[in-house]
Amino acid sequence: MQDTPKANRLHIAIFGRRNAGKSSLINALTNQEIALVSEVPGTTTDPVFKAMEILPIGPCMIIDTAGLDDEGLLGELRIKKSREVLNQTDVALLVIDPLAGISEFEHELLKEIQARKIPLLGVINKIDLGDIDSKEIASSLKIPLIKVSSLSGMGITQLKERLIKIAPSNFEEPYIVGDLINPGDTCVLVVPIDLAAPKGRLILPQVQTIRDILDNDAMALVVKERELREALEGLKQKPRLVITDSQAFLKVAADTPDDVWMTSFSILFARFKGDLLELVKGAHAVKNLQAGDKVLIAEACTHHAQADDIGKVQIPRWLRQYVGGELDFQWSSGNTYPENIKDFKLIVHCAGCMLNRRQMLYRIQVARENGVPIVNYGVILAFIHGILDRALQPFPLAQMAFRGE
Repeated sequence: MQDTPKANRLHIAIFGRRNAGKSSLINALTNQEIALVSEVPGTTTDPVFKAMEILPIGPCMIIDTAGLDDEGLLGELRIKKSREVLNQTDVALLVIDPLAGISEFEHELLKEIQARKIPLLGVINKIDLGDIDSKEIASSLKIPLIKVSSLSGMGITQLKERLIKIAPSNFEEPYIVGDLINPGDTCVLVVPIDLAAPKGRLILPQVQTIRDILDNDAMALVVKERELREALEGLKQKPRLVITDSQAFLKVAADTPDDVWMTSFSILFARFKGDLLELVKGAHAVKNLQAGDKVLIAEACTHHAQADDIGKVQIPRWLRQYVGGELDFQWSSGNTYPENIKDFKLIVHCAGCMLNRRQMLYRIQVARENGVPIVNYGVILAFIHGILDRALQPFPLAQMAFRGE
């Protein structure tokens, strides 16, 4: 918890053909021997992630990928993994070996990057080998270019400066809760400590929310669900906001005065990481579920499921009760996302705290393009318990979307 979480870093991905110098470039950018460098083609197999700081951007995640021209069955799998990196890429670097020139691989990747509207910079590597004429490359690709030598370090400083200029300023939302509160406000955070709670620490969304409250000169009061009523009665002034773990929604809603905003960590992260309006619209699809329908429960992280795990046990149980019959549940976890999205009647996604915002928005977009409604844990739990309208009070546009106004 002492480092900036991976999901909150600007993701800079490095693409190119084998032996273009991608691994050497990541070593030059980080000034460390992070990636294995070899003259043997195909040295990099799975994507390599390295957290670093690039001032004044701040925390970044540099991603090294396999060559776009990898060969054979394993090569095809490596290329697929490399292209999947685009789902979480905020800035793309296309590394070019000027001695090898431009091929169909660069042009195919270029089309995909531009279609996703990802900021792109072409990096002509190996300028230490002699005077490089980049006119033909510039004419072929028609993208901004910069010349560097990963071996000698020539141009690396200039490359970092260019990265700063093209980095999107909105790669993540500026606030989790900061725009909903004023300096001096009190926020009460309800954090159940049960079997699902990690031993000796809080989960990431809780920690990040506390930090955002403090950054905005407000006060955070953290309690368990059993102490909420007593905590509220002990305050001289009513809190601005009560934020709860979704699993405690009903009790927290009952104990929180009607004139105090109440929402959940998961709903806050639906806005911070993704598209709250789209996730709220997806809640209405629950009404149309029928016994036998396929439902995907997607989680961004892999963890050992507890006895009453929210994704494996609780949400499926509540949905069965709501529908009045058995549903065909399937689960996915980690960075993978099923390709058979069209088969599902509903996607229920976690809060996405382990994903960066582009990756979460990509998942929402895939669902939208395939005509599959998508909600997240907090939204669906509030809906099933009949308190979603109240949980959306801090977000008028989302509340209007839910009401169909």
